[in-house]
Amino acid sequence: MSLFYRSVIASDTLTLWEMLTYAARMPDDLAVNIAAAQADPFLKKYVEGWGKAGDLGVLAVDGSGETVGAGWVRLLEHNFHARNHAAENIPELVLGVRPALRGEGIGTALMQALIAACHGHYPAIVLSVRQVNPALHLYERLGFVTVEEIANRVGTASLVMELNL
Repeated sequence: MSLFYRSVIASDTLTLWEMLTYAARMPDDLAVNIAAAQADPFLKKYVEGWGKAGDLGVLAVDGSGETVGAGWVRLLEHNFHARNHAAENIPELVLGVRPALRGEGIGTALMQALIAACHGHYPAIVLSVRQVNPALHLYERLGFVTVEEIANRVGTASLVMELNL
């Protein structure tokens, strides 16, 4: 599959909501999931008001112009998800790839592009990932290290991981 990568812009907000539902591993009904993500105080801070200072993101787009994945970082308030584990100048990362296309290297390419975009802007990046999520191995390959185990929004275990840039 031929892909190109571009920066996220303000008009990509609906795409970010969609990719957030994939990142959060929500069930298959996209319209219901986007509405649920927009209403969830735990999830909505990853997208709501996109375009503020510090927001950086990359989209993976196929030859037909369809977005197939996205990775982005945001500076979030402390006391929200992995933010308890990082300084105020360290953003939290979200990565979402269409489920049918997982395992094809899209996530790796998105992460490499996003990490490159973050160099010079941030000293590090944090993320949280469920312990059972196969993306955990991607993050480890890219140099993220586990700094803590936490309970996630669905009550199972997630790892907070950090990459120093």
